[in-house]
Amino acid sequence: MASSRPDPEPEPESVFPREVRLFTDFYSESSRFCFCGHELSITQNFGSRLGVAARVWDAALSLCSYFESQNVDFRGKKVIELGAGTGIVGILAALQVLTSQACAATITLSPWHYSVNSVRGGFLPVLLTEVFQTPPGIQTHGGDVTITDLPLVLEQIQENVRANVPSGGRAKVCALSWGIDHHGFPGNYDLVLGADIVYLEPTFPLLLGTLQHLCGPHGTIYLASKMREEHGTESFFQHFLPQHFQLELAQRDEDVNVNIYRARHRGGRPARHHPSC
Repeated sequence: MASSRPDPEPEPESVFPREVRLFTDFYSESSRFCFCGHELSITQNFGSRLGVAARVWDAALSLCSYFESQNVDFRGKKVIELGAGTGIVGILAALQVLTSQACAATITLSPWHYSVNSVRGGFLPVLLTEVFQTPPGIQTHGGDVTITDLPLVLEQIQENVRANVPSGGRAKVCALSWGIDHHGFPGNYDLVLGADIVYLEPTFPLLLGTLQHLCGPHGTIYLASKMREEHGTESFFQHFLPQHFQLELAQRDEDVNVNIYRARHRGGRPARHHPSC
């Protein structure tokens, strides 16, 4: 006669998979991004706390590539990055000199970019076109850079600055909330940078006011944006920014739907000096 006893309860290990990341709210990933003369090691701390600020977005990579392809020289420039997230754009600005000088004797190392997952410990190869190594004796210090975001993001940025900017490099990390405390920063930056920071319509007036204050009389703003129709991104560049700035489309990357805009004050304005962070 068959037993009527119930089957034994399964062990917990047989119910729940052993995938480490499945039930974690937070994990880190370290990625290497290579631009002319520099290999940047960027940590991204994914989780609900940082949200969209955790990752390196396409617009940031497009902007870094643009600076490289256009031989942008940051030496002697006063630079600020807004909504930096990981800080990759500001970090490159702190390092980057003319690529014609930094890459005069470049050595191709590998066509791959490796993303290292700190939980799984694996390597995720992503194809890049070229990877270069800075030749010996080349000066790598770029601009005098202030990298900003909301207070909760600063620890991630500071970690990446420490990992990439050598001793003597000029990169500082500060909290900046658009439209609230921007007057605590100077109004004479040569370059104001932002990558994928135009996606919340309620923040558009705050961002515009912050750009007006920070950009010096003869300064230039570079904004790289994923052109998300659902977030009204195009409206900012068509209706908000042209109110106070001369605007031009510097580059369009169809593959990732990213536009890079360059803006300057209309007719200039008097310089305003305030203490920085």
